[in-house]
Amino acid sequence: MKSLTATEVARNFSQVLDDLEESHEEVVIVRNHRMIARIIPEPEEQNALEVLGDLYRTLDDETADALAEAMRLDREGNAGTLTELRDPWDS
Repeated sequence: MKSLTATEVARNFSQVLDDLEESHEEVVIVRNHRMIARIIPEPEEQNALEVLGDLYRTLDDETADALAEAMRLDREGNAGTLTELRDPWDS
């Protein structure tokens, strides 16, 4: 985390953004010795397959298998349903 004064940020805003983009390190803006704001870099872009892979790793085996089967059926043109999937938020 990098700390800059509000004056430094105002005078060098373009450079601050360039540094943020390159280093992916958040910047804390300080005014009168107090932290007043934070500039946080956007996470790197992910395609749908990467996002689904992250989700897939959080599922139990039974739910992951049911999801994979439903996706396979959908790709084959068969209308698969997801009713057999367990709701992870349902206790």
